[in-house]
Amino acid sequence: METPRIDVAYIAELAKLELSDEERARYTRDLEQVLAYVAQLEKWDTQDVPPMCHPLEVYDALREDVPGQSLSNEAALANAPQQADGQFRVPKVVESAH
Repeated sequence: METPRIDVAYIAELAKLELSDEERARYTRDLEQVLAYVAQLEKWDTQDVPPMCHPLEVYDALREDVPGQSLSNEAALANAPQQADGQFRVPKVVESAH
């Protein structure tokens, strides 16, 4: 199976990144290597392999989900630099996509 080509310039444009020609070439090579590795993995027969959430045994990683005492709204907002209508005010960090 032939590995698909990735248009790094298009992806960079979507991500609003400016890449030099060298960076574009390097990222293209890197992504092609990743896809080639995934193609190798696709050759393995995993039909009878059960799904797992972690490759190693995990012991005591989770505690029982029991409701406990929580802060009041006033206490949570006590040190907030800005607040309004009982909520934290934060600066806008995502611009419009249009």
